[in-house]
Amino acid sequence: MNGIKLRGTGRAVPAGVVTNDDLARMMDTSDEWITSRTGIKQRYRCAAETHTDLCVRAARAALERAGISPADIGACIVATVTPDTVVPSAACILQRALGLPTDIPCFDLNAACTSFVYALHTMECLLNASPRKFGLVVGAEALSRIVDWTDRSTCILFGDGAGAAVVECREGWPSIGAVLGSRGDDELLHLPGLGMGEANFLSMEGTKVFKFAVEVVPACIDAVLDKAGMTAEDVDFFVFHQANARIIDLAVRKYHIPPEKYCKNIENYGNTAAASVPLVLSELEEQGRIGPGSRMLVVAFGGGLTWGGAMIEFA
Repeated sequence: MNGIKLRGTGRAVPAGVVTNDDLARMMDTSDEWITSRTGIKQRYRCAAETHTDLCVRAARAALERAGISPADIGACIVATVTPDTVVPSAACILQRALGLPTDIPCFDLNAACTSFVYALHTMECLLNASPRKFGLVVGAEALSRIVDWTDRSTCILFGDGAGAAVVECREGWPSIGAVLGSRGDDELLHLPGLGMGEANFLSMEGTKVFKFAVEVVPACIDAVLDKAGMTAEDVDFFVFHQANARIIDLAVRKYHIPPEKYCKNIENYGNTAAASVPLVLSELEEQGRIGPGSRMLVVAFGGGLTWGGAMIEFA
């Protein structure tokens, strides 16, 4: 199978910001309490903006940076758990907004916080069967809609935003070698479906999720490196799902990753689920820390339970 590489990225966030001090005025918490446990200082929150607005802005930025026309796109996937509508999908709405071709697959993908990594692998498969060799992958969330803003255990963690990537498939390029997994569990992370008679709020067993993440992140990194026939030293940049700063710190220590090879932007965004990884990629590209030829190991985990990793390069 021919592989894919990144051609350009983009991102979008709402105008509204909720700081830790804002939350401290709403409930029994403090900036110090939140920061010390999560690494988060603020998160973005949609007000006038819709999920679609974020998708469109991030996607347009990625297309512009990649220098690719909407007419060249062969497939579009929106990775999300919080679309504006279940039907039509966020990807179909995005197809109309961008003027993408009408003879291509456009659909949403839900693997919680691992969705963007799942979507990259899915896009690689789709483009191998498409006459058009460019794909659009968007990770976008409006998580402020599904958190209980009186529940300190969840509302401090999550934020809204979108990140997008244009990828290209070309003969002779190596596969991203995605490693994906899942283990059914509806207790550790749970969001009721429509009409189920439960409040439509996200609930989470924080301590158990932390233990799951500490176990699965290094296992995923090891599997990606083994599949690629590489060592940690061969990786130019590690892109972690931004769920908790302490989880990232543990991985950094285990693999002796130097500061110039990873970043934490959770301080400014919180956990943006499917948008987390592409937000990091977009910031890194804009800062010039990654670019043509860069090799990135991306890793994420989320509800489902799900996990995934891949080795992606810039074209």
